[in-house]
Amino acid sequence: MKNEGQAVLISSKIQAAADKIWKISLFGPDNYKSAVISHYLRTKNKKLKKAAIEYATDFLKGYLNGDLTSKVAEESLQYLLKFDDDVLFPTPANPKFTFIDLFAGIGGFRIAMQRLQGECVFSSEWDKMAQRTYYANFGEIPFGDITKDETKKWIPNRFDVLCGGFPCQPFSIAGVSKKNSLGRKHGFEDEKQGNLFFHIAEIIEKHRPKAFFLENVKNLMSHDKGNTFKVIKETLVSLDYSFHHKVLNGKHFVPQHRERTFMVGFDKRVFKNKESFEFPALPEPTRKIKDILEPKVETKYTLTDHLWKYLQDYAKKHKEKGNGFGFGLVDKNGISRTMSARYYKDGSEILIPQNNKNPRRLTIREAARLQGYPEHFEINAVSMNQGYKQFGNSVVVPLIEAIGEKLVGALEMKIK
Repeated sequence: MKNEGQAVLISSKIQAAADKIWKISLFGPDNYKSAVISHYLRTKNKKLKKAAIEYATDFLKGYLNGDLTSKVAEESLQYLLKFDDDVLFPTPANPKFTFIDLFAGIGGFRIAMQRLQGECVFSSEWDKMAQRTYYANFGEIPFGDITKDETKKWIPNRFDVLCGGFPCQPFSIAGVSKKNSLGRKHGFEDEKQGNLFFHIAEIIEKHRPKAFFLENVKNLMSHDKGNTFKVIKETLVSLDYSFHHKVLNGKHFVPQHRERTFMVGFDKRVFKNKESFEFPALPEPTRKIKDILEPKVETKYTLTDHLWKYLQDYAKKHKEKGNGFGFGLVDKNGISRTMSARYYKDGSEILIPQNNKNPRRLTIREAARLQGYPEHFEINAVSMNQGYKQFGNSVVVPLIEAIGEKLVGALEMKIK
């Protein structure tokens, strides 16, 4: 009875500690310990077991004192992560290829590539809130800062495809304008963000995946008079990879004007210049904003009188100056402007008209639909503002899938 009572006491202590650890310790750029634990629990990869138990011990130190043993640490793993065997977007039962998901955000690339029967064997995302949404949907916490050796060392030696929507801001029109106004550097001169591409190149050079699949803003191709894009292309070609690129618009799949630069390449040492990839011909755009709208929405999404007046006055001022700045009141039978990460601030780029009311913002579910996310994608792991940021930073999932299908087709021909 004494041992039984002690076990119950230890179990209650673990659960109390787990609640605190969940809130403050598991998510963020330096989260490799929790990422290892989550990947071990999900995959049962024996190579991760020892590290997972060691890291669980680290988390629990100070909470269990003398009760902490390796056995206790092992038993506590699933408590720490609130682990659930059921996942919304599980790995395919019989995967045809493997991929890694860099700058993963909330998993737009992953959904698309899993639909094509791919197995994600590593993910990385530094933002702690995006990590929470990713975990809620895929049951794995992405590793954090990909620039750090501690993160890179967990990348498997072999995988087939490297996927990555590396950060847009250093190359985007909005980002460049903002940084110029602040006297800050941008592009490859931005020491903090602009060099992230070179970490992708380093991983490609070391692991030599059969293919890469990258996404960035449309302006990437024109930034710095084309020099930025030239460096990216020459870097990848110098690694002995082919290089295909094209600007494609998400409006062919969702009711949103969203142009992005896509880059795909294959290892010439494997394909011997015989790969058969070409970007897909996209279907005629038919989706309308009204297709994604909910029949009833809460009043919290309707703009206040103060904010609506401010946006109208702001638009009028810039129109008089000959500028194009202003709010975007959508035609429900048309498509919207590009949703950005700043949508949470006022929703001005995509406003939904309402009868006898001020216009409203999209709901979070509507924002998810605007990017082509499935209806069962979990959107409540973070706050509303964080949700807007996450979908504004995301990719159009069905467009990624359409390109990915062509990539996987070329890959399968070589595998056969």
